Amino acid sequence: MTQTDSGTPTPRPMRPAMDIKREPQPRSRKFFVWGGAILGVLLVSLAVSRLRLAAPSLDRATLVIDTVRRGDMTLDVRAPGTLVPEHIRIIAAATAGRVEALPIQPGATVTPTMTVVELSNTDVELQAMQSEQQLAAAMSTLAGLRTSLQQQRLSQEGVVAQTLTQQQDAMRNVAMFEALDKEHLAAANEVAAARDRARELGTRLDIERQRLKDINGSEREQLGLMQNQIARLRKIVAAQRQRVTSMHVVAGEAGQLQVLALELGQWVNPGMELARVAQPGRLKAVLHVPDVQAKDIALGQRVAIDTHNGIVQGHVMRTDPSSQNGTVTVEVALDGALPAGTRSDLSVDGTIEIARLTSVLHVGRPPYGDPGASVGLFKLEPGGEEAVRVPVKLGRASANSIQVLSGLAAGDRVIISDMSSWDNVPRVRVR
Repeated sequence: MTQTDSGTPTPRPMRPAMDIKREPQPRSRKFFVWGGAILGVLLVSLAVSRLRLAAPSLDRATLVIDTVRRGDMTLDVRAPGTLVPEHIRIIAAATAGRVEALPIQPGATVTPTMTVVELSNTDVELQAMQSEQQLAAAMSTLAGLRTSLQQQRLSQEGVVAQTLTQQQDAMRNVAMFEALDKEHLAAANEVAAARDRARELGTRLDIERQRLKDINGSEREQLGLMQNQIARLRKIVAAQRQRVTSMHVVAGEAGQLQVLALELGQWVNPGMELARVAQPGRLKAVLHVPDVQAKDIALGQRVAIDTHNGIVQGHVMRTDPSSQNGTVTVEVALDGALPAGTRSDLSVDGTIEIARLTSVLHVGRPPYGDPGASVGLFKLEPGGEEAVRVPVKLGRASANSIQVLSGLAAGDRVIISDMSSWDNVPRVRVR
């Protein structure tokens, strides 16, 4: 743009545009650029893939770390249980009745003759009186029968004596007529008649004697039957009296009254448990062992009973032959003295020693370590700042420790706390 004399600018004339000719780039240079870029991406990807994933960091205070040891290992089984009296007497109702009095309460010391419960039942008392009446009637009948039989026997004895006299008189007549017949002073008919009379009386005498014998035998049999009936009635009377007496329920033995779950006016049936009497100084432990662990328990094995106030040694004295609700009941006799304040129904923990292994590798039992299983345990590396998962073959196990068959060596430190949250992690950092 130019300026005129008058001061107004005038536009410059525009020049025509011209294209600048450029040289084409060579194809080999473009190939090298793209090839370098692809190679760089591959190298970066390979480097990233070779990078080790960052290990998660765990607080050492939250971990349970144990050292693998070689030595003797005790196989044991732990089970909960309770202390119960070794000898318990259950007092049951011998007859039905209504509770009239409860003289003592549970926890009291009782003697064998001390009344625990008083019952009442008018029907039982009436039955006792009826049985006594039947006994008295039977005894009266026996007395009358004895008198009647004695009179019958005496009468028959008189008949026998009379017949014997007649028979002897007839025999004398026979002798007399036979003597007269020798002197031809008696007729033959008279001699025959005398002999027939003697034979008749002899036969009658034998019959009357047999009748007397039968009367004596019948007397003994009838009296014996009546006496047996009276003996049975006496037993019935004794049983009825015992039922009446049993309504005054006594302890039966010395000890401590454990249970008396009755109320005044309550009706009880025969066989119903009324109370329990135990000897508090003689206790035993009843453990409930899981049935999968009870197969190795045997009589006489040593047991440590934790009363939470001390440890008491004992031994297995009985195992239940059947399993109930997944557990087997094991009774333990206590060999040592119980701590002061120990009482019945106290909750305890028992440790039963099953066996003892010598010179084996063992470590604390992890929560997921089943006997004979193969598991992954985190083994601490030298320095203790990292732990690497290693496969471990486990053997026999006890309550707190487990045998190591392979995968670890003596002195290795492993994490035995629950690491299920890190199943997919090969290593962890321990801070």
